[in-house]
Amino acid sequence: MLGRTDSRFRALLVLVAFVVAAGSLTVRLAYWQVARHDDLAAMARAQTSLRYEVPTDRGSIYDRSGTVVLATSVARDLLAATPKLLTPPRRAEVAETLVGVLGLDAEAADTLRTRMSTDDEYVVIATNLEPAVSDRIRALSSGDDPALAGLILEPEAVRVYPQPGGGPGTTLAAHILGFVNRAGEGQYGVEQYYQDELAGTPRAVAAQRDAARNPIPDTSIVLDPGTPGQDLTLTIDAGLQVAVEQELLAAWIADRAKAVSAIVLDPYTGEVYAWASYPSYDANDYKSIAAEDPSRFIDPLVSTVYEPGSVFKMFTAVAALGNGTVTPKTKIKDTGTLRLDRGEARVDDADHRAMGWMTFEDAIAYSRNVVAAKVALKLGKTTRAASQVLYDAWRKMGFGAPSGVDLANEVGGIVRDPAQRPWHQIDLANGAFGQGIAVTPVQLAQAYAAMVNGGTLVQPRVVRSVGTTETSTIDRGTVMTPAMSATLRKLMIHVVTEVDFYRDRTVIPGFEVGGKTGTAQIWDADKGKWKVNKFNYSFVGYIAREPGRPDLVVAVRIEEGTPTVIRRGLLEMPVMSFELFRRIAHNAINTPDLVPVRDPATSPAAPAASPGPGVP
Repeated sequence: MLGRTDSRFRALLVLVAFVVAAGSLTVRLAYWQVARHDDLAAMARAQTSLRYEVPTDRGSIYDRSGTVVLATSVARDLLAATPKLLTPPRRAEVAETLVGVLGLDAEAADTLRTRMSTDDEYVVIATNLEPAVSDRIRALSSGDDPALAGLILEPEAVRVYPQPGGGPGTTLAAHILGFVNRAGEGQYGVEQYYQDELAGTPRAVAAQRDAARNPIPDTSIVLDPGTPGQDLTLTIDAGLQVAVEQELLAAWIADRAKAVSAIVLDPYTGEVYAWASYPSYDANDYKSIAAEDPSRFIDPLVSTVYEPGSVFKMFTAVAALGNGTVTPKTKIKDTGTLRLDRGEARVDDADHRAMGWMTFEDAIAYSRNVVAAKVALKLGKTTRAASQVLYDAWRKMGFGAPSGVDLANEVGGIVRDPAQRPWHQIDLANGAFGQGIAVTPVQLAQAYAAMVNGGTLVQPRVVRSVGTTETSTIDRGTVMTPAMSATLRKLMIHVVTEVDFYRDRTVIPGFEVGGKTGTAQIWDADKGKWKVNKFNYSFVGYIAREPGRPDLVVAVRIEEGTPTVIRRGLLEMPVMSFELFRRIAHNAINTPDLVPVRDPATSPAAPAASPGPGVP
């Protein structure tokens, strides 16, 4: 007979173990249910609630009058579907009905059928539906036996640009405005530059969510009301903008150019009255442009650089007149060709002909490269010293740095510092007539404005007010004396009145006009040679209703224009840069209520011209 193996002591141990375990569990349960109650509740809420942001209304954009809407947001619907909730035959029926309602072509129809054939819980079918289409879908989705099922119409804000541009398939001021992408982010132009101001801050909302992670109605709580976006009022005049865009289109066609661009600027305030380039684009159809040719979004006035050619001779004049190297009447011999760097390099006049002794002002008017080079070489006692003088003049006039215009993606240009890598004589000579330096048209407009407004470098701006806060003129410093400015204005007037070729197609009767042309060869980096019969044409000048009081600066660039008359020293196109200047200047000066009556305190009459030093 076997003996008993249990004992009262062992039973007691088991009982104690059970008691201890139960006690531990009770303590642990109390810890979670009492001490960690709030934490657990928060975790539960986090698992069943959803925090999301709702964009606030984006600000609209107006022209300078405050009445012409250039950009605004409208309510549209996004159409989504829930194929998983439908049987395969029903999915096919809904897809075929939608093809007709949406008016899809064969490719888009195939895409829709593919999306509807999946087991996905949520697929986007279409965006930016017109109200009539949304209403049609709602009607077909209602009733006891709807033709459409498993669809969701979600409201969304869509950015629209309602004003047609000056060319076919464009919207007005597209390069200034830019566009807004599907994520609500501004791209290019003021839409990108003023993204924070236009977009405001989103509304933060918390809501309970269902198993599909969708917000449950009537459970939303606003955590942060956000702030609506602010409206922008531009400095642009809508009427002038249309006229300028039309002029650019005509020149682009006539000159068979790659692009044509222009700026109309108030030289005292920096306000831009018109700003355009062609080819342009339709900002309402930016997705198609992005797929076909996204380079059209790039603004040639602010985001691309080029060698400007002879318009830069005016900055050689700034340096030479400023340090007393020459006066307008100083005579210099034009030899047609100039050998440099011990005969290893040379510069030529465009016509390769010598005009002999001539005044400095005539050399600028007749755009003599050799004279400009000779003057540049005499800016200092050595090539190094002369190079530094010219470089300093460029930098003082704003080149080599962004102008500060309130548009996205501005570049600063390329200006090589001779203190870092010494220039040869040929570098100095080329720089004297605008080769070997890369600038933007807006930099040229800013610098010419300083030359004619009395000597103040003013920052260009395209926004007149943000909300109710007006922007102000930004003075970037005095770069020359009023007397020097007067001398340079007279030099510009001499350019367009001395040469018959310019005078007949630049001067506007009843107005004072001055400026400088530039024609530059274009280097093809891929082929390692100059492009054949393609040139950059520029003109920057001013127009004034009263002598000595410039009203507007107009800068024009014709990129890769094709000349129809090619002779030594003459590369003529159907629409030359100075003719385009005249057309635009005439349109601008006659735009009602555009050009303000000048206060003599801010735009003094021209003082007597000073031939001596004038750069502070």
